[in-house]
Amino acid sequence: MLSSPVTSVMRRLNALLRSTEAAELIEFAVSLPLLVVFMVGIFDFSSAFILKQKIAHVASEAARVAANQPMSDVASTGSCPVTICAIRDIVNKALTNNGITDCGLASATAVNALGTLSWTFTGSDPNCFLTIDRGYHYDVTTLPNPPFQSNYRIEATKVTLSYPYQWSFNRAITLVIPSANYANSPIQSVAVMQNLN
Repeated sequence: MLSSPVTSVMRRLNALLRSTEAAELIEFAVSLPLLVVFMVGIFDFSSAFILKQKIAHVASEAARVAANQPMSDVASTGSCPVTICAIRDIVNKALTNNGITDCGLASATAVNALGTLSWTFTGSDPNCFLTIDRGYHYDVTTLPNPPFQSNYRIEATKVTLSYPYQWSFNRAITLVIPSANYANSPIQSVAVMQNLN
């Protein structure tokens, strides 16, 4: 037979184990990190999606403007051609109008890939860059019926805009999976428009 203090401790333990209050506390402690991960994930991915839409809009506007620019000054070597720098300025203005910092693109100098009609502006962050390729082309295959029996090469302008995004989800996912590493990656958009001049 057990002594009276041991019996009373056992009864209290048995009562605690049968209590639902402890179960609710444990359920809350287990579900709270999952709720935090879901809430941060929803906010973070929706913010990234909105930024992606803004970047895509800016890139398509830049490609539209670039496709309407004359090609007469892009063949010259040396400093940034006026039309290319104008496109950079349009991208800079569109970014600031959309509430996005330009990450140093406004003061970036153009780097021309030798022998190409492509210029790259890199901002203060290496993941922030703008590439304008006025010599881009793509081939269109037509239907086999006459008179459309050959392929056509279409001269175009390709604008690539990359922007860094600081993910908050990386800090939240470590609550559930401590070894997880959700790396920061840039958001990139590419727009192509047929040259009109």
